[in-house]
Amino acid sequence: MEISALPKDKKILLFDGVCNLCDSAIQFVIKHDKKDVFRFVPLQSELGRSIIKHLGIDTSKVDSMLLYEPGVAYYYKAQAAIRISRYMGGIYSMIGIFSVLPRGFLDWVYDYVARNRYKWYGKKESCMIPTPELKAKFLE
Repeated sequence: MEISALPKDKKILLFDGVCNLCDSAIQFVIKHDKKDVFRFVPLQSELGRSIIKHLGIDTSKVDSMLLYEPGVAYYYKAQAAIRISRYMGGIYSMIGIFSVLPRGFLDWVYDYVARNRYKWYGKKESCMIPTPELKAKFLE
């Protein structure tokens, strides 16, 4: 899939496809994405690398999760997590209250968890393969 072919009406959630914590987070978002807002792309995939290159993002600084709104903007670290929760709606949108805290502090907490995610949650040998029911939510 070409970047120009990305769905403009969906939010693209790029994630570390070999991280168990990231996989659990993606499964959580899928389960609670009642409005079908999100599409998912592993950072390690060809499309993931193309999006990162298109956005000019340094993967040494962003390597776990990124929210891309085609034609609008992209968000990473704590800002991405807060925006994702807002799009999920309901009680999850209350996570947005943390946006009153300084961004530097929120990103520090995010970076701390991201830095330790493999040690705490483990790592897979390869990206997850979505079930046939979920395949439409993953972009290739």
